[in-house]
Amino acid sequence: MEQATLPLVSTDWLANHINDSRIVVLEPTIFMERGTPNAPASRFRSGVDEFEHEGRIPGARFADLFLRFSDPEAALPFTRPTREQFSAACGSLGIRTDNTVVIYDRLAGQWASRLWWIFKSFGHENVAVLNGGFKKYKKDGLPVETGPIVPFDRVHYAPTGSEDFVAFQEDVKEIVAGERTASLVCLLKQDDYSGAVSVRSRAGHIPTSVNLPFTDLLNEADNTLRDAEELRAAFSSVVPLDGRLIVTYCGGGIASTLGALALAAIGYTNTLEYDGSLIEWISDPNAPMELG
Repeated sequence: MEQATLPLVSTDWLANHINDSRIVVLEPTIFMERGTPNAPASRFRSGVDEFEHEGRIPGARFADLFLRFSDPEAALPFTRPTREQFSAACGSLGIRTDNTVVIYDRLAGQWASRLWWIFKSFGHENVAVLNGGFKKYKKDGLPVETGPIVPFDRVHYAPTGSEDFVAFQEDVKEIVAGERTASLVCLLKQDDYSGAVSVRSRAGHIPTSVNLPFTDLLNEADNTLRDAEELRAAFSSVVPLDGRLIVTYCGGGIASTLGALALAAIGYTNTLEYDGSLIEWISDPNAPMELG
């Protein structure tokens, strides 16, 4: 098999390797449904219905980010799973440690990058995001399939990784206090970062952090990541790419994984993703927030 160019693979590459038994294609799409007058709260909804009835990449397996590839017992939604939960989730989908895992979603790539980051954080090195996701795949006129999900034979999956790709709240507190040298990059949109618009109980951003909206990393026409030169320019506009530790975060640790993916795509490896992001940060009344 021609080696995938990690952490991204093109639709052409996938089309040429779709029948290789060593490749597992995963879709973890989740939709956010905005509130209505009768039910004002927004809610997340699994994309499994679209996966079954509106077409999917042939042979793809649906990865449940609600209950399987997150910790459903954690206090915060979409918390990174435990090692045991991740092992069980992979095993239930027939994923082996030597598989090349290719992940896509139906939105801007944030759910695919979230699952990519989870795999990477547990030491699965052969994992990639389909550049442009399902939008680019369909735009290229590639085949899709529909129908019920077929169960996979369960296998044993033993993760090998550590916590090297994960930042926790204490890590971020040390950075804010100047006790640890690192740069915090917030991937929220500018109005949310500044506090002009807020969907959380406390507005603004973590002190010392800089802003690079995740949408600035994407080509709007097909949801592909911008080319390496453009990505380097985008990051360099807010933080020096001089080998320092860069910690990405957002509202809930989803969109910011696109920042982690983009940094990996340009070969910048000294990075962490703050899993809890602002939803965890603001739950601590003593954790400072900054406006502007």
